[in-house]
Amino acid sequence: MGIEIERKFLIDSAIIETLNNGQSIQQGYVPTRQNTTVRIRIKGATAFLTLKGESLGASCSEFEYAIPVSDAKAMLGEFCTGTLVEKTRYEIVDGDHLWEVDVFSGHNEGLVVAEVELKHEGEHVNLPAWVREEVTGDPRYYNSNLLDYPYKEWD
Repeated sequence: MGIEIERKFLIDSAIIETLNNGQSIQQGYVPTRQNTTVRIRIKGATAFLTLKGESLGASCSEFEYAIPVSDAKAMLGEFCTGTLVEKTRYEIVDGDHLWEVDVFSGHNEGLVVAEVELKHEGEHVNLPAWVREEVTGDPRYYNSNLLDYPYKEWD
């Protein structure tokens, strides 16, 4: 079984000006039972089908499979409800960790989040100076929840 262990943070948006070579991402979610997700993602010229289990702290089970982009487009149109989550992803290597910075657009414009994947729950991470607040485990920041509760509608 695949396990994803990641921490999520809000960051200083000033870092966006220093980023380059981002990849456009569009993703949608197939309706499932509570606390699980089935995601269809197109990232640049590749596409993936991902199944995730319930989040427990910073961990969840995850199974991800490459699929043809044409299939992903068909699935997004036929199986996914609501609008799509749209964002540009930038990668920053800091020390021993790869940070993925997502700059959201569309209904979630203004939201900027950084994620770092870990090898185990207790792994130490040196936080870069641009990291502001940890939001790991806050369901408002789950991409699957941003469809029903977009960032632009938050108080």
